[in-house]
Amino acid sequence: MTTQAPPSKPRPAPPTSEHRPDLEKMFPGRYLSVTSFKRDGAAVATPVWFVSDGTRLYAFTDAHSAKVRRIRREPRVEVASCRPSGKLLREKVAGRAEVLTAVADLERIQQLLVARYPLSYRVVMLTYRLGRRLRGQPSVPDGAVLAITPEG
Repeated sequence: MTTQAPPSKPRPAPPTSEHRPDLEKMFPGRYLSVTSFKRDGAAVATPVWFVSDGTRLYAFTDAHSAKVRRIRREPRVEVASCRPSGKLLREKVAGRAEVLTAVADLERIQQLLVARYPLSYRVVMLTYRLGRRLRGQPSVPDGAVLAITPEG
């Protein structure tokens, strides 16, 4: 007597362009409020410049920043378009964040940022590097990329 294998469950199809949310429409503007969560559950929102490759949102940051530590511990985030001050322009959307530190990821996201913010990104980074050098710190800190996948 032979036993039959149980019928396999159909695998969900990967998201196609018709089912993938249009991130450009969901998150218009130049700034994204990324809310991460402390150990006690308190929310901390930070406005950041961001780019999208159509599947995820990306923000470049210092690898030793508090938001990176919070996201490594708890990848749940909330994101929304915002003003430079952090004032929200749209409702928050739940998401999952991942911290990327590979050199190839860092370079790719920096190129996307330079393409999206051609002059302002260069000016801000130059000022940032000069400030670090004046304080006796390395001019370029260890970088990290926040890769955010919005839900829904």
